[in-house]
Amino acid sequence: MSIAIDFFRPERADPRASLAIVGNAPGIGPLARAIDAARHVVRFNNAPGFGGRTGSRVTHLALVNRGGQMREWLADPGFLDRPVVREAEAFILPFPMLPVEANAPEPICWTRQALALLRPLGKPVHLLPETLHDEARRRLAPGTNGSPNPSTGFLVSLALLRDRPADAGPVNIHGFGFAGWPGHPWAAERAWFSEAAAAGRLRLHPPEVTDAS
Repeated sequence: MSIAIDFFRPERADPRASLAIVGNAPGIGPLARAIDAARHVVRFNNAPGFGGRTGSRVTHLALVNRGGQMREWLADPGFLDRPVVREAEAFILPFPMLPVEANAPEPICWTRQALALLRPLGKPVHLLPETLHDEARRRLAPGTNGSPNPSTGFLVSLALLRDRPADAGPVNIHGFGFAGWPGHPWAAERAWFSEAAAAGRLRLHPPEVTDAS
């Protein structure tokens, strides 16, 4: 299974269409016009800045389906009414579903519940497979010690870039600060994105440096 840019609909089958991937790093500037100009716009989780400085288009919303964030969303009766959720045309769940017996005694995988939550919207939901996670770890391993734990942003970007034709235009990457939870290999991820940028596969638009960063 892949996440090629057919985006599940025949009218969106052009794999060379413009694509913006919008991260959530602090300091992302007012880029609404540039981001909304893309044919496909991929955002993540709570998508701060949506409807304002980072634009109002979203074709895909990636929602982390393991851990406490999804548990919070499941407990929020207004989650489906959030603007970014309502406007998304499809969803990406970055982790494959764990078997029931592997999700105990303390559950970490909320994929079944997330699918049930999103089902009334009638929109496609795409799960990234374990094979993609294996590839992500292989690509990041040279720059890390031990087995790397890729971020959601890396997993989604890898899935989209690896299926994008080589002669397609570069993907625009906004709001990736390569910082956050210390369990992710940020330096290795930054190096991979830099190499992809040097190869013309993407353009990095880093967030502005702030006093808080």
